[in-house]
Amino acid sequence: MIEILIVAALVLWSAVVVFKKVFPKTSSSVFTSVADACAARGWARLAAWLKPAAPAGCGGSCGCSASEEPAQNKAEVQAVKWK
Repeated sequence: MIEILIVAALVLWSAVVVFKKVFPKTSSSVFTSVADACAARGWARLAAWLKPAAPAGCGGSCGCSASEEPAQNKAEVQAVKWK
């Protein structure tokens, strides 16, 4: 019985992650609606956890994050010299 609950939780979590990756705008609106419904019932912590982060940077929904630091310049690859 416990195994079924663990597998169901993993499948549900995976479905949510894929939903967020494949449909970013739709998932944002869905999670905002669910968060507003939770806030209306008085579940402030759950509403804050479900509410998506505000898009920042280049307009959002493009995969870039405002919280990320700019990419560091990588060192140029040098050839190995054998003696």
